[in-house]
Amino acid sequence: MNMLKLVEGMAKALVNIPEEVRVREVRATRVTVFELRVASTDLGKVIGRQGRLADAMRNILWAAGVKERRRLHLEILE
Repeated sequence: MNMLKLVEGMAKALVNIPEEVRVREVRATRVTVFELRVASTDLGKVIGRQGRLADAMRNILWAAGVKERRRLHLEILE
């Protein structure tokens, strides 16, 4: 499964301006970091109350990473 599309799809489902969603993949030896950018007005919708949505997206990535034997991290950027 394409993890970049997974992160992008999750984010687009949460925001009001899906065309502003940008995901960049940064690969290292054993770690892949996904940098997520959304419109400033949608930042709270991606993070959620007390960070619950962000944590849920990170947990989904972690589970997908276990299957691929890679560490996957999500960074939400302003």
